[in-house]
Amino acid sequence: MAHLIETMAYAGQTPWHGLGEHLPEHQPLEVWAQAAGMNWQIQESPVHYSIDNPLNASMFGTFDEQKVLYRSDTNTALSVVSNRYQVVQPMEVLEFYRDLTEQAGFELETAGVLKGGRKFWALAKTGHSTALKGNDVVNGYLLLATSCDGSLATVAMPTTVRVVCNNTLSIAVNNRENAVKVSHRSVFDADAVKKRLGVAVSHWDQFMYEMKVLSERKVSTKEANAYFETLLTQTTPQNTESTPSGLRLLKPSSTPIIPNERGYKKLQTMYGGQGRGAELTAAKNTAWGLLCAVTEFVDHERQARSTENRLDSAWFGNGAQMKQQALEKALQLVA
Repeated sequence: MAHLIETMAYAGQTPWHGLGEHLPEHQPLEVWAQAAGMNWQIQESPVHYSIDNPLNASMFGTFDEQKVLYRSDTNTALSVVSNRYQVVQPMEVLEFYRDLTEQAGFELETAGVLKGGRKFWALAKTGHSTALKGNDVVNGYLLLATSCDGSLATVAMPTTVRVVCNNTLSIAVNNRENAVKVSHRSVFDADAVKKRLGVAVSHWDQFMYEMKVLSERKVSTKEANAYFETLLTQTTPQNTESTPSGLRLLKPSSTPIIPNERGYKKLQTMYGGQGRGAELTAAKNTAWGLLCAVTEFVDHERQARSTENRLDSAWFGNGAQMKQQALEKALQLVA
């Protein structure tokens, strides 16, 4: 299967997804752009279409309401979007970190391109770090990602990495996501995003306080099994009802789908001692251990068509949603 990552680069230790070209630390952004495959621009063109006519002469029309976005280096089409769509260039993502790395002590750690250029991101270590019960270290990061096909707004998201197993988890406080999102209907203003992030990044201490509380909450086997079962159980729409306009709307069924048996057993065994770091004091038989089992499962063990698909899901897709739900359910245990 073709790789969804066009190119990628990383500094320091190999990232959890194991992909990319290694760079020495503290490289200039121009070197990152080259190594990460982000040294190209998104170009725009009107949408043209062919018109058949009796004379067999070539005729073309133009659809003024949409435009084609394509890569400047390969001329490969990336998407068709509305004329109102505001493009964020790959180099803009890297430039976002220039003053943060040069003046604020951030360290760029990974950057790359997904889906042939439709998504791209950069991730930097913030310098925040906390050890739960002395030896379970969690580092703070800032992820900036965007797309040019409408699949993702431009998102600046504080996140964490658990060092022992490289599990990732977005920072959320009081059950609310702290990401700053900019719609592609708006012009991306890096300075404005950083000002808004000043509040989000300041939530680090509160977030880590909540993680310490999770590490103190002992969990019984019954509670652990119920946690994983609830997390993996979904409802399926089975019935419909009519609206005044005649549309048929699905009504959610109260009958749960049988949980993913493979995932359920895997989560149990990882939490029970087979997960990386599961035997650490902070994680063993605790709510923090439950959450770590889920994040490790999503990042490393969950079935995916490829490592690239797993990365995309873990950061931007249903894997990220699953981790957020796991965090919320863990916090309910200590509420």
